[in-house]
Amino acid sequence: MADGEKRGNVPLSEALEAARAAGLDLVEVAPGVTPVCKVLDYGKMRFENQKKKTANRKNQRTQALKEIKMRPNIDVHDYGVKTKAMRKFFDRGDKVKVTVRFRGREMAHMDRGMTLLARVKEDFAEDCKVEFEPKTEGRLMTMVLAPKQN
Repeated sequence: MADGEKRGNVPLSEALEAARAAGLDLVEVAPGVTPVCKVLDYGKMRFENQKKKTANRKNQRTQALKEIKMRPNIDVHDYGVKTKAMRKFFDRGDKVKVTVRFRGREMAHMDRGMTLLARVKEDFAEDCKVEFEPKTEGRLMTMVLAPKQN
């Protein structure tokens, strides 16, 4: 049993005796009508399972929501800086929330914000998909973009 051989259906007392003789533990692997047990070192098994869990957690990446704030009268260079940051976020696999803030008299020109968000959507059409279409909430106009899964 300790060397990996299968014995089939064995009475509990015989299995416990084999485990004691090998100096190992009798571990129930699959409970059920006919439980499946193995003779192995339980402490070593727990340690290896814990190592697997930490390795999986290390490789796991959660998707964050990053926010880019713009104004409706944004300059060409400033727009370039913002889109460069957005590309970096998309490369990392993060979602991006694009926010256009209106102040004072800019509220009369909400169409400029829509034009800006349409431009962002067009510039990133091949890299990402629109998760939430542009919507206005008071003085803010927001849109959420998510990277495309390759």
